[in-house]
Amino acid sequence: MSKVKVAAFSVSLDGFGAGAHQDVENPLGIRGEELHTWMFERTSNVENTGVDDDFVKKSMENIGAWIMGRNMFGPVRGPWPDAEWKGWWGQKPPYHVPVFVLTHHPRESFEMEGGTTFHFVTGGIEAALEKSEKAANGKDIRIGGGVSTIHQFLQAGCIDEMHLAFAPIFLGSGEHLFSGIDIPAMGFHQIEKFNGERATHIILKK
Repeated sequence: MSKVKVAAFSVSLDGFGAGAHQDVENPLGIRGEELHTWMFERTSNVENTGVDDDFVKKSMENIGAWIMGRNMFGPVRGPWPDAEWKGWWGQKPPYHVPVFVLTHHPRESFEMEGGTTFHFVTGGIEAALEKSEKAANGKDIRIGGGVSTIHQFLQAGCIDEMHLAFAPIFLGSGEHLFSGIDIPAMGFHQIEKFNGERATHIILKK
């Protein structure tokens, strides 16, 4: 049976999952890229070994579908002006499975190199979850973000497991992951902690 997971989601020490003023120049907000140093500069070793690297690899295991918010897909707002924007990741996105993008504005699905197909869901998180469960075919479903999307799935009680990577920085402002969220009330009572080379990894399970 599919599990719904948040995996390898980077958070600042003061709880922000993205910096302020997200735009084309700063897709993760001001200083937002610093949250992900643990992921992109894991070790100086070419083979990339260590705790951080293990979590990067685990985050992609047994994933049959992704769900993400429109803000994670791109900076375009309102009705889609055209089909030109196809995401931040170039012609070969790193997902390699169906990806369901939450949006208020319809758009035709399209396939990219490497097996990633983007689908656009206007029916909310319930519709996205139903479609992703069918596409995942028994594998897990990963909630990719951003913060608003994770909030919606948390509040609906849909998330089974969360892996948060706490980067050793303070952002001071941006999108706060825990704002308005009562984590114990969501049923997450199992907590595991692992110290990585550049982040502290927290696993929350029900």
